[in-house]
Amino acid sequence: MQKGSRRKECATGEDVCYCPVKGVIDTVGKKYALALIGLIGNHKGIRFNEIMEHFEDISPKTLTERLKEMKSRGLVTRKSFAEIPPRVEYSLTEKGVQLRGAIKPLMEWASKNS
Repeated sequence: MQKGSRRKECATGEDVCYCPVKGVIDTVGKKYALALIGLIGNHKGIRFNEIMEHFEDISPKTLTERLKEMKSRGLVTRKSFAEIPPRVEYSLTEKGVQLRGAIKPLMEWASKNS
């Protein structure tokens, strides 16, 4: 199938084309990602150790990887404060807030059906 015909196929009927969201799905489809979007969105700013406290089985390495991935996708921002000891807080970007709003029905559905 040619690329042009694939695009036409995506744009017709009631089919949903997932092509534009592939990168986001690759990020939020990973373990903890949706829960992190929800948790970070519940705070104006949240520190790494506070996030760790909310998850019993996440390793610091995995949390760091997820935060970096979400930051690179423009979903999370990392703010460093020039204090002693150093302080870093994570918050959702506008794009992250929009994503959180879009996945909220999914999270509510999962809550009711798990």
